[in-house]
Amino acid sequence: MPSGNKYRVAIVGAGAIAAAHAGAVEDLGDRAEVVAVADLDGARAAAFADEHGVPAVFTDLATLLADVHPDLVTVCTPPGAHREAVLASLAAGAWVWCEKPPVLSLAEYDELAAAEPDQGPYVGYVFQHRFGSAARTLRQQVAEGTLGRPHVAICHTLWYRDHDYYAVPWRGHFETEGGGPAMGHGIHQMDLMLSLLGDWHEIRSLMGTLDRDVQTEDVSVAAVSFESGALASVVNSVLSPRQESYLRFDFTDATVEVSHLYGYDNSHWTWTPRDGVDGAAWAPPSDEASSHTVQLKAYLDAMDAGVRPPASGHDGRRSLELVTGLYQSAITGQPVRREDLRPSNPFYSLLDGGGQYRPARPGTAPEAAR
Repeated sequence: MPSGNKYRVAIVGAGAIAAAHAGAVEDLGDRAEVVAVADLDGARAAAFADEHGVPAVFTDLATLLADVHPDLVTVCTPPGAHREAVLASLAAGAWVWCEKPPVLSLAEYDELAAAEPDQGPYVGYVFQHRFGSAARTLRQQVAEGTLGRPHVAICHTLWYRDHDYYAVPWRGHFETEGGGPAMGHGIHQMDLMLSLLGDWHEIRSLMGTLDRDVQTEDVSVAAVSFESGALASVVNSVLSPRQESYLRFDFTDATVEVSHLYGYDNSHWTWTPRDGVDGAAWAPPSDEASSHTVQLKAYLDAMDAGVRPPASGHDGRRSLELVTGLYQSAITGQPVRREDLRPSNPFYSLLDGGGQYRPARPGTAPEAAR
């Protein structure tokens, strides 16, 4: 329960995504309030505090935790700083809501999971696309078998990021970002797919560095089989001028699709029943857009109940497992099963397998893929 009348929230990292976190807290103002912000750049932290009415400003997390004792810390730093921020916050007794990608490897993810006390606080991760009303409705239909068995899925993140986007020093490097578009962009749509279809079984993939001057990939394609028997096509790109986030699910009795970019409401979804099947009752009963606000509401509900929030633990690990398997398969040229992702596997600790991916000049195949 809150330490006062509301949950006291601290935001770590005052970059662009922090505004979405502050906005979500403001939307739920009867339940939470931002009481502090920390950023290594003191001027940026101060400007953020002025804009959002935050009373306390810090340049380091340790001092914030000692002085403020927040109930919830939201981590908005670059990916390479997630691990230390989460560990420090959990040790201080705070719940944590961390931006995607969760951390840089499965090894780091499991380290954070081991740092959670048995009864909480817990660390959850920002995967807001699974929380809109349409996705919630479809998830219930899948669980109840309303649409029949899932057979085919398409999960395409076709975005565009220009060369200037990668001028930021931490972007485009495995050691600081964890990976390329599969890790930093497509992980949202892949998480939504996994939240609907469950655990995957095997992945076969290709990736390349075709146009951007980065040490990671800038495009990947994959074929995925699920434990249910369903098969999926997955594409992650930052080279696509006409941008789209597109998912399609073909069930026995219906096709369900969503086309959007960075967020959706019900109008972005379609349910198409097969001939002879009545699909009138399949529309979502409410219209709630995917957003940080709708996920934070679910997170605060979990805090109220003292239970693990969604998109944490095994539920939050699924997307990082799939990304890890994607990189291993693309780099080694071999299929990867989920059960292969053990601590003895070099890709468990480093998503490039310890320097195994060496991108060639744009337009040619990387050395490891030849």
